[in-house]
Amino acid sequence: MKKLSFLLVLSSLPVYAAVSEADAGKLGRELTPLGAQAAGNADGSIPAWSGGITTPPAGYKPGMHHPDPFSADQPAATITAANAAQYEGRLTAGHLAVLKAYPTYKLMLYPTRRSASNPSRVYEATRKNATTAQLVAGGNGVTGAIVGVPFPLPQNGLEVVWNFLTRYRGVAAVRRIDQAAVERGGGYQLVKFEDEFLFNYARPDISPKELEDSNTLVFFKQATLAPARLAGTILLAQETLNQVREPRRAWVYNTGRRRVTRAPNVAYDNPGTNADGQRTSDQFDMYNGAPDRYEWTLVGKKEIIVPYNSYRLHSDKLKYTDILKPHHINPDLARYELHRVWVVEGRIKPGTSHLYARRTFYFDEDSWQMLAADQYDRRGEMWRVSEAHCINYYDAQTFWSTLEVHIDLQNGRYLALGLDNENKMYDFTVKRTPADYTPESLRREGLR
Repeated sequence: MKKLSFLLVLSSLPVYAAVSEADAGKLGRELTPLGAQAAGNADGSIPAWSGGITTPPAGYKPGMHHPDPFSADQPAATITAANAAQYEGRLTAGHLAVLKAYPTYKLMLYPTRRSASNPSRVYEATRKNATTAQLVAGGNGVTGAIVGVPFPLPQNGLEVVWNFLTRYRGVAAVRRIDQAAVERGGGYQLVKFEDEFLFNYARPDISPKELEDSNTLVFFKQATLAPARLAGTILLAQETLNQVREPRRAWVYNTGRRRVTRAPNVAYDNPGTNADGQRTSDQFDMYNGAPDRYEWTLVGKKEIIVPYNSYRLHSDKLKYTDILKPHHINPDLARYELHRVWVVEGRIKPGTSHLYARRTFYFDEDSWQMLAADQYDRRGEMWRVSEAHCINYYDAQTFWSTLEVHIDLQNGRYLALGLDNENKMYDFTVKRTPADYTPESLRREGLR
């Protein structure tokens, strides 16, 4: 009887199956290698995908802030509160709310450029993953996938979320970025970080067994460099792939105590690092961590106006004072385009808790990068509106954010994370191994 009951329980669990070989055969044909619709849309406002940017433009040298390949483009329209109604079907709820809240806010709409691309080995791995990848029980992890997107033909919201969490961002990277929690009047103090990433899932030498044994998706280290009162603290995180088996592992080196301690609170809706309460831990990189506190619904694919090809915001010709203005960043420097995005909605599960009772995410079909997010409070009111202003880092062939903006409609402030205009450019050539991301290595680094 016990055995029968156990089988009945198993049969009631959702089945997360890989797609058929016939469906996977569409990749690289009517679908792009990552699963996007290759053709343009009916009226031609979204062109066909032709491979994205695969080589740097003339004059580019490694170490430069990436020159804008589309600098000659002119805005096709300017969307303001006055004319937002005619674009309503193509705007996120968050953007409509910001337009309504701030007369100074606008969206400069440019021609659509499908610039996203990845290396061929990512495309090849994605093709293999399509017929083998599965979500583990409850959807809180992935098995049967490596290097590429696990679910290029997603069947539910969780698969889309995991495509985002495993998307290609190079193999290793070091970056100097700044963060500003901007006051209502426009004042701010910069917090300076040095981030390191090792994307274990994407390593060329990773084997399925090593990935399975290590159960580590990403190794991450973040040192706070300034201001002086915060400097010296270093966060180390090992992001797990199967989060049912093991949650995120995190430690922090505290310069005052000169010791390494576990950091179990670097997750979910705990405050983001030195963000003055303007984002949660799981809003870093737009969203991170275990997806287990939400029920995720795949709303579908829509044509939406989103930030894209934000090379102007990335330019080293700008100062932060050019970008950071009261209530929101300078809208004259931001670029928006019409793209097809996967829309996924998360609603808080009964019996769990989070500051955001509901979240709507908008994922680029060409790269699986999240481009925008709407976060609602427990009353159902729009609270924070997030944007990822992205570019193709063509030296690494990855489409990733150059600036994240989290606008708080309830307190009139916002957070700008990833400011790099006054810093050296990301370095995707660094060599790192998992041994560089252990508590022991963190202890040695802190004591230098």
